[in-house]
Amino acid sequence: MSVIVIEFITLDGIVSDPDGSDGTQGGGWAFRHGPEAVAGDKFRLGSVLDNGVMLMGRKTWQLFARIWPGRDDPFARRLNAVPKLVASSTLTDVSAFANSQVVDGDPIDAVKRERRDVIVTGSLSVVQPLITADLIDEYRLLTFPTILGSGERLFPAGSPPADLECLSAERSGAAVLARYGRAAQ
Repeated sequence: MSVIVIEFITLDGIVSDPDGSDGTQGGGWAFRHGPEAVAGDKFRLGSVLDNGVMLMGRKTWQLFARIWPGRDDPFARRLNAVPKLVASSTLTDVSAFANSQVVDGDPIDAVKRERRDVIVTGSLSVVQPLITADLIDEYRLLTFPTILGSGERLFPAGSPPADLECLSAERSGAAVLARYGRAAQ
């Protein structure tokens, strides 16, 4: 089992409001670069979606539940079919997005119990505790040529240090998809 974090990220490490749905100043930065950077399976998840499970926080789940159930392209079919765990203390009805269930208890414990690969998208409220607990095996970061100067960072000040190795890097439209894994010990 591996834990894979996928994020849209700016050159200065900001991950907040890439699509503009939060209405922040500068929000929507990922989508200003055209659809070729964001369309389809840009994170190269492939069979991980077929055999894994997604873990999302409430806000990311609500955003995805508004967007993906109405789509029917090959990537959308995979995303709609994958089991989804929702880390939320307020949501009780997650029927709007197929194969979703609310995490019973602490998401960290849910990840530790999981036997399938876990894909965490967005969801800083989930990602940052996983970083602190040293449970992330791989980061897939789609980096956009944007500098915001402020916003929520993937790795805020005080994050634990970690050594990673670059597994791959490739251009995706105006962005760069880089995969980082745990460095060999």
